[in-house]
Amino acid sequence: MAEELKVDVIVRNPLGLHARPAALIAKLAMNASAGIWMTANSETIDASSIIDILSLACTDGTRITIEAESKSDVEILREIRSLFEKGFDE
Repeated sequence: MAEELKVDVIVRNPLGLHARPAALIAKLAMNASAGIWMTANSETIDASSIIDILSLACTDGTRITIEAESKSDVEILREIRSLFEKGFDE
């Protein structure tokens, strides 16, 4: 997979990836033309599934790799990265 289709982020909110941030990520990922995948703690999940995101149990400080299958989804990948960088405005 091309490097521009893969980003590393760090969870930067004290409550980790709970339901609200998971819903924000899933909403963006559902608009992708192909799959968006998140990997943390050696587990890879479908980023369009709130339940899958919650199953990663990511706490503050967890490093996550996010990958897009299609080059047409680079903007969605950027938007998801931005959510992490802002700490989901929490």
